Amino acid sequence: MKKISITLQDLFDLKGAEIINPQLFRIANNVSTDSRALKNNSIFIAIKGERFDGHKFIEQAIKNGASAIVVDKKKVRELPELKSTVVIVPNTIEALGELAATWRKKLNAKVIGITGSSGKTTLKEMIASILSEKYKVSKTFLNDNNHIGVPLTILNTKGSDEILVAELGSNHFGEIEYTANILQPNLALITNIGNSHLEFLHSKKEVLKEKSSLLKITDYNGGTSFINNDDKLLKNYSHKLSNTLSYGFDKSSDIKGKILDYDQNGNAILVIQGMGKKIKCISPLPGKHNAHNLLAALSVALSLKMTKSEILNGIKKIKAAPKRFTVIRLPHVVLIDDTYNANPESVAFAIDTLNKFNSGLNKILILGDMLELGEHAVKLHASLSEHIKKNKTIRVLLIGKMMKHLYVKLNELKINSFYFNSRVQMKKYLTAQQFLDSVILIKGSRGMKMEEFVDVIKRGAA
Repeated sequence: MKKISITLQDLFDLKGAEIINPQLFRIANNVSTDSRALKNNSIFIAIKGERFDGHKFIEQAIKNGASAIVVDKKKVRELPELKSTVVIVPNTIEALGELAATWRKKLNAKVIGITGSSGKTTLKEMIASILSEKYKVSKTFLNDNNHIGVPLTILNTKGSDEILVAELGSNHFGEIEYTANILQPNLALITNIGNSHLEFLHSKKEVLKEKSSLLKITDYNGGTSFINNDDKLLKNYSHKLSNTLSYGFDKSSDIKGKILDYDQNGNAILVIQGMGKKIKCISPLPGKHNAHNLLAALSVALSLKMTKSEILNGIKKIKAAPKRFTVIRLPHVVLIDDTYNANPESVAFAIDTLNKFNSGLNKILILGDMLELGEHAVKLHASLSEHIKKNKTIRVLLIGKMMKHLYVKLNELKINSFYFNSRVQMKKYLTAQQFLDSVILIKGSRGMKMEEFVDVIKRGAA
């Protein structure tokens, strides 16, 4: 297929656009916000972020082959005279979204949109790995899933790609609606509805209201929404949609999963049945939550007419995304790095999975605060004790203001736990321990930088 191009008319169609030197424009096959990554015949969009301002790199972008520069109207007076096509717009971030929407219309790829309170990135990687056995697949880079990342994901998709798997994140009202309108998915999936970003979204019902924009937009355009039947809120919401396919361990699902057992690494052995196929497989990632993610991924694969052989080969290629339940095997220690982020549901999943690991190993749980929970923070941190108390031999190490409430609860339950007032204290403790024959899980919200404790344990075990 021919390369996708942005034309001069596409630039004139940008809201409120004024164009200087249109006669110098060359049709562009790439759009970027990074002056270093520009190729010849590209459009550079100058975006002002928290740590950088793209307007400072305009001359470099032109040297690197930009055929047009998109700039903010407020910045025009600061710019030197440029021998290039300059597109002046009221807001360059909005212009990025508009150009991504234009690019999306020119794509032939089937587009899959994924959101949810937890498991988005893992599911995106699973779907992309499996589908790549049959199709040419493009996907969101890492978790580049916000109002800037989603447009860039679309713009990085080639005309020859057959599938785009895009992740959509949100912590404020309206973000999913904005990015989903640009993405215009053919297939959509919400992993689950949990207690995430409650500081801004206030309740699980409000989380559903925000996330469900993805399904509404997909449904409006005649696409298919995949419904997690094991999530009560999503199962009930599905009645508002006209074209759905359900999956879950719930027996009423269109595509059903059943966990037969777990191996010594906590990986589920499961059978998945639906759409005329029955597939027995082992989840490549530990835990019931990852078995559920695999069931969701296979539901998408089955709907896209993949064969059993293609699906099983695709499963073998699945790897954990960085810092998302990544299992690191050290001498005498199994270290689980789940430090990318945390909310009550994902921490509960992680604790339950830790308990499924080889029963002969000592279980150590290191937790940092779960952020953005607003007025619910104290209650939700303390409630983690319900999952921890299932294994009273576990050792729990805690850090963060909110984890103090969990520490109090664990003391009441007489569970072996330690609370550290500072990072220095925890690092000293971890450095002094040998942790022989142990499995250690480390998890906390992004702002807690729990990966530093992963590094301490790795150095000690080397």
